[in-house]
Amino acid sequence: MEAFLDTFFNGAVLARYAPSILQGVWVTVLLSGLIVISGIAGGAALACLRAYRIRPLSALIVVYADIFRALPPLVLILLVFFGLPNLGILLSSFTVLYLILTLVLAAFAEEIVWAGITAVPKGQWEASRSTGLGFTQTLIWVVLPQAVRMVIPPITNRAIAITKMTALGMVIGVPDILGQATTAQSFSANASPLMLAAIAYVLLFLPLVIFSRWLETRFAAPGV
Repeated sequence: MEAFLDTFFNGAVLARYAPSILQGVWVTVLLSGLIVISGIAGGAALACLRAYRIRPLSALIVVYADIFRALPPLVLILLVFFGLPNLGILLSSFTVLYLILTLVLAAFAEEIVWAGITAVPKGQWEASRSTGLGFTQTLIWVVLPQAVRMVIPPITNRAIAITKMTALGMVIGVPDILGQATTAQSFSANASPLMLAAIAYVLLFLPLVIFSRWLETRFAAPGV
């Protein structure tokens, strides 16, 4: 028992490295917030553009969504971070992680919102157009609110899954929770910083998981 506590809950190590891991919490929260806002907004915008059914544009959106949903985010992160400098483009590790995870979340969000738009009955479109509303007005004021209501639970779950991938930033030196914890672990030769990081992730994401479960119940179809 003493060996277990010394390995995972060493008081001296925890006290020494807790401040740096708390700094990592701030980086993780900032990254997660920016990724969720940008990714969902970008995905919704692409789904709306796809609703105009302009074939070349729709094809480009589908190709983008399929590629970014198919490729592992870690591959994209490494490709951009280590590849772009060869072209003279230097981006910080924070920027690379933000851009890649935002693009990945936008790809998933586009497909989810698009599914919501297509699930709105055709009669809703026809009834709105018959009142004199244009296509864009119908999309924004009639169809999109109904679609958003239907896709809130899946898009919330996807957003949580993507934001947990901020831990991938460790491989390119982003000082997030895991990055700070692994640095502390290497200096201290003790697993206590990693345990502290695990606790921080639980405290950070468990409320979001509970919130998403509440959303699923709140917006579930009647009788489900």
